[in-house]
Amino acid sequence: MRTNYLNYYRFLFLAVALLAFSCKEKDKKISETLEETTTEKEPFFKLSLAQWSLHRSINDYKTVNPFDFAKIGRNMGFEGLEYVNHLYAKQIEDLGLPAVLDTLKANSEKYGMKNLLIMVDGQGDLAAADDNVQKEAVENHKKWVDAASFLGCHSIRVNLFGSETADAWVENSIKGLKSLAEYAAPKNINIIVENHGGLSSDAELLNKVIEGTEMSNVGTLPDFGNFCLKREDGKRWDAPCVEEYDRYKGIELLMKHAKGVSAKSYDFDKEGNETTIDYPRMLKIIKDAGYTGFIDVEYEGSRLPEKEGIIATRDLLLKIGKQ
Repeated sequence: MRTNYLNYYRFLFLAVALLAFSCKEKDKKISETLEETTTEKEPFFKLSLAQWSLHRSINDYKTVNPFDFAKIGRNMGFEGLEYVNHLYAKQIEDLGLPAVLDTLKANSEKYGMKNLLIMVDGQGDLAAADDNVQKEAVENHKKWVDAASFLGCHSIRVNLFGSETADAWVENSIKGLKSLAEYAAPKNINIIVENHGGLSSDAELLNKVIEGTEMSNVGTLPDFGNFCLKREDGKRWDAPCVEEYDRYKGIELLMKHAKGVSAKSYDFDKEGNETTIDYPRMLKIIKDAGYTGFIDVEYEGSRLPEKEGIIATRDLLLKIGKQ
């Protein structure tokens, strides 16, 4: 009889111990599940605002003062700024470039914004076949290298249009980029090329150019849009595209030398998804490339007002980035 009681108590003790262990494991799993569902992941990137997103408000509608760029970026939740040189054409004409740069630097410091790069247009063709034309373009770009250095930027973005044949374009582009990059290197400024139409939108050719310079301060600014190789009537802009490079292949290739990323957007559906670009696919390509820098918001649509388009692009990037 005593043995039976002993066995009974042993069984009871074991059952209580197993029940306690089971409850503890269950509570642990519930806690882990709650932690997973309530802890929001941080995006793998930081957000900057491309000033081109506001070009209509600045140029056409005259409702935005370009000197307010830092304030606007701060108020919309961005950390970095990417300037466009020709959006200050009037201010430079009236005040001079040094005064304009002084104001931009003061405003960026006032609002705690990081100056990242200057998108440079209208300064000549760095890929020109004519040596004199190319040299003039290099000289014209130098003041923007100096401007970027003064503002604390890491890069200027340049264009490569130039020659019509691929071989000539590659050769001339390497020559022009290398010359400018040699000037920029001691100032710690990168020269980065955006896929911006024509042969520059052929990612394989553009990578060939970047690698051909053999300069560490030469790189790319992959843009989700701008992969049109040819337009009707041979126009550079403002004509239907008749031949386009695969944008996802292009971004994947250009990320090899990326020193920035431009998230172009045009329009959005009711769920907030971009209607022409697969943003989750794009961000996966960027993340898989190991990129953790700034991604700029560059809204170029016409249906939404510019600030609404900027917000829609920002929110879509953050939503996907946190998944």
